[in-house]
Amino acid sequence: MNENRSFQRNQRRSLPTRREFLWQSGGGLGALALASMLGRDEALAQGKLHHPAKAKRVVHFFMAGAASHIDLFDYKPELAKRHGQPSDFGEKVETFQDGLGPWLKPLWEFKPYGKSGKLLGEPVSALGSVADDIAFVHNMVSKSGVHSTATLLQATGFLLPGFPGAGCWVSYGLGSMNDNLPTFVVMPDHRGMASNGVKNWDAAFLPAQHSGTMIYPGTDAPVADLFPHKSGTYITRESEAATQQLMAEINRAHAASHEGDQRLEGRIRSYELAARMQLAAPDALNLKAEPAHALKLYGLDRGPREWPKEINDEEETFYFAQKCLAARRLLERGVRFIQIWSGNDNGFPRRNWDSHEDVRRDHGPLATGMARGCAAFIQDLKQRGLLEDTIILWTTEFGRMPSSQAGTGRDHNPYCFTNWLCGGGIKGGITYGESDEFGYKPQDRSNPTQVYDIHATMLHLLGIDHERLSFYHNGIQRRLTDVHGKVIKPLLA
Repeated sequence: MNENRSFQRNQRRSLPTRREFLWQSGGGLGALALASMLGRDEALAQGKLHHPAKAKRVVHFFMAGAASHIDLFDYKPELAKRHGQPSDFGEKVETFQDGLGPWLKPLWEFKPYGKSGKLLGEPVSALGSVADDIAFVHNMVSKSGVHSTATLLQATGFLLPGFPGAGCWVSYGLGSMNDNLPTFVVMPDHRGMASNGVKNWDAAFLPAQHSGTMIYPGTDAPVADLFPHKSGTYITRESEAATQQLMAEINRAHAASHEGDQRLEGRIRSYELAARMQLAAPDALNLKAEPAHALKLYGLDRGPREWPKEINDEEETFYFAQKCLAARRLLERGVRFIQIWSGNDNGFPRRNWDSHEDVRRDHGPLATGMARGCAAFIQDLKQRGLLEDTIILWTTEFGRMPSSQAGTGRDHNPYCFTNWLCGGGIKGGITYGESDEFGYKPQDRSNPTQVYDIHATMLHLLGIDHERLSFYHNGIQRRLTDVHGKVIKPLLA
């Protein structure tokens, strides 16, 4: 028996450590993942990217509730011509809430902007100043007309919960550029979360440290539980430092006895990051440190104030622009992936993009605030030299129907909607993929654009082959793009 135990001990000693295994394993980004653990410089020095990268970071804007492409970005003169006539699609149409009223023309006037002459609806006219930097994709399709599943599809690449968010995959593949701040930051709508809540940015089966960290800029506590409650006097700076040091020693001793347990390692790394953030986060999120001209660019020079009860342009601009300015400050400090949400889950009065009743009432302020914030953000990144290696992706879970609902609203349309991209190797001032004359389905129905293609293109610009960034889980090599996806080459500069 003693000989057998000795043999087992020797066998354990001969097994490769996790570090050795990752360096030796082929395929995927095993070596790159380890290099990310060891430090960003080593990862880059080893040259483990699949190909040269055009971008280092991503900002993902998500309009929760389904923004109307045909009222904002995808002008359809045929709808204006047929306004008020019975909607005849020439085929059977499945709707979410029986929204097959008469054709409804675009609710705002469209005007051309930039050298590209891009037509934009009045609420998003602020984007006209950066229209030549943006590539629009008008033939997006979803696999679901239900908010929860369609949102998951755009955020994680899958219709069901339990899969990592896009930012989690980027964090896992590329690692951090700042060890004192999260690699993946999420800014939810200040009124509440969108469908699925944290499932949209949870790491799922990836190591826990790759989950999105929620931040609420402009609040007294932008990061939850980062600091002790003010009411307690028993915690001092010295006691806090001593506690963290003791916990680090205990955690590492425990981890040493459970080598290879990635869940434990992930939790330890998350707690260690939280401790380091106590020093880095307050500076990064101090919007008051910005000069007057920067606050004016974002429309934040007047500061917070009392807002009307009704949804309004100024309030939406203020809260959205706060997130955009905070995002720029985080990008400067090395945050890799930032996700900004507009719109909370269903409720009344509407504070999201799910305009079944009145598109003008809801989309007007939401779109105006979003466009002002995004335009300032793009201009700010551009003048600081950050736009050229930062991908900006704007999306929503699906579009809205060209027919009316309740006279002034629009039903869900999973068959066609718009994304737009900017910066980080994207060719600006172009349109890729057309919708049909009504904005109901792609013009070329056999070749739509799906979220897998958008994700594949994003990863490509980050230097990653989307088919090689994978994680073995439950007997399957999982990846962000599932078994789909192609790089959209016409979008590349």
